[in-house]
Amino acid sequence: MTLYLRFTDHLHAALDTLEAAGTLPAGLNRAAVTVEPPRDATHGDLATNAAMVLAKPAGTNPRALAEALSGELGKVPGVVGTSVAGPGFINLSLDADTWAAELRAIAEAGADYGKSRRGEGTTVNIEYVSANPTGPMHMGHCRGAVVGDALASLLEFTGNRVIREYYVNDAGGQVDVLARSAHLRYREVLGEDIGAVPEGFYPGDYLVPVGQALAAEFGDRYAAAPEAEWLALFRTRAVAAMMDLIRADLALLGIHHDRFTSEAELQAAGKPEAAEAMLRARDLIYDGVLEAPKGETPDDWEPVELPLFRSTAFGDDQDRPIRKSTGQWTYFGADMANHFQKAEDADQLIDIWGADHAGTVKRIVAAVKALTGGSKPFDVKLVQMVRLLRGGEPVKMSKRAGNFVTLADVVREVGKDVVRFTMLTRKADAQMDFDFAKVVEASKDNPVFYVQYAHARVHSLHRRAAEAGLALPAHADLSRLGTEEWALVKRAAQFPRLVEAAGAAREPHRIAFYLYDLAAEFHAAWNMGNDDPARRFLRPDDLPLTAARLFLADAIGQIIRNGLRIMGVAAVEELGQ
Repeated sequence: MTLYLRFTDHLHAALDTLEAAGTLPAGLNRAAVTVEPPRDATHGDLATNAAMVLAKPAGTNPRALAEALSGELGKVPGVVGTSVAGPGFINLSLDADTWAAELRAIAEAGADYGKSRRGEGTTVNIEYVSANPTGPMHMGHCRGAVVGDALASLLEFTGNRVIREYYVNDAGGQVDVLARSAHLRYREVLGEDIGAVPEGFYPGDYLVPVGQALAAEFGDRYAAAPEAEWLALFRTRAVAAMMDLIRADLALLGIHHDRFTSEAELQAAGKPEAAEAMLRARDLIYDGVLEAPKGETPDDWEPVELPLFRSTAFGDDQDRPIRKSTGQWTYFGADMANHFQKAEDADQLIDIWGADHAGTVKRIVAAVKALTGGSKPFDVKLVQMVRLLRGGEPVKMSKRAGNFVTLADVVREVGKDVVRFTMLTRKADAQMDFDFAKVVEASKDNPVFYVQYAHARVHSLHRRAAEAGLALPAHADLSRLGTEEWALVKRAAQFPRLVEAAGAAREPHRIAFYLYDLAAEFHAAWNMGNDDPARRFLRPDDLPLTAARLFLADAIGQIIRNGLRIMGVAAVEELGQ
């Protein structure tokens, strides 16, 4: 059990003691009680809001309760001081042995340090990317892909079973356009001069290999044939080719989904009809007429009766059609069926969407609530677009793609780890610039480099110790560590708590922020040795101190590796890797 969890247990034991003594009434809700680092490190090592949270429901004064609770916490082994601050916050100071024990716990747990069982027994379905299968991945898809994949790893790290899902939109009009674009390239391969790609078709050169494959398989059989003879066939072949391309692009980022769900197959299996039938049975779908859109006159608007979902019953501003006037499913109707299926084998659902889909969040959340009776928590995380720059100037589009910058081109230029880390250096719903010059810069202002550099420095210590022929003691005497080193231990010990908080908030970017702060403190400790040889990690004149500092450095390296693993980023051992 890690330090913060252990002291949370001590806190609840102290509260139990106060209940038994009649100082506190029994049965108070302690859900909001926390143990965390104090905002000001000079106030102590740990702080709790317990008195502030419980005083009002207990009918007592917060500071009086804090004084009583402080007395109980002062009896806990390892606590060397308690104080009550402000209206009732309690600060605790811990002895060096307690922090040394946590440092050894990091070494003992290794790759498992920071893992928790918080999500044990819970299956979470995370849908992310879900780009239309009409071309290669572009940088508009990249951020959501990384955020979704890192969130999946984070939730696995906190004990959840995770299903990584990609929803393939292969039943809409865009895949018919794809088929027609592939047919154009097919005719081009056969020798026809197709001229400029017509407006509305997909112009990218990535469809040329699809045309070549079709020509090799079918010869000129469909060159002059009516569209009805080849459209469905070419659609199937083109979608399959695009999904192969998308999978390859995702693999460059280290992303692999567990499940690819086809919209066309869902419809063929009757899933939308099943969802509709369930909701009609609950009077949540009815046949009605939508109001005319704002600005439309009666002459411009022809009312049509459609099956409507009562999304207004769940806070939406109007009810939503699940079918078009043609009888085809609307995007919302098809997506509702997709979530209906996902809920069959998952306890919680999470979607990662681009911010341009913000307007549809409320209705799909309402639909999932209706379909599951509110039994399956559902969260939609919106991800802002990324602006691509090179030295501050907008990046030109890719000729191969036709009208966008491909993800593959970016990964091949700067590397998977740089792309993944950078995508997590800001909160997902905040705007982001990706400057090709900045993300490879070897400076403190580049978080990717700064964290990797810290890990490389840790790794270099053992090599340098070996080169210097230092005969280090087998057991590190951690009592040799000083005040600055213990401050670094205290930062390291926050990792498990940070992981749990990031998982609960569904915010993997918190891992990147924490690793940057940890790296900054490690670099500061390292750099003090540049000015004062006594502060160096390697002290040939004091081997016991060197062993203690190496033990500390190894723990920092382990936590960096654990955090980077959640982010899907490799921990390099030498700069330049």
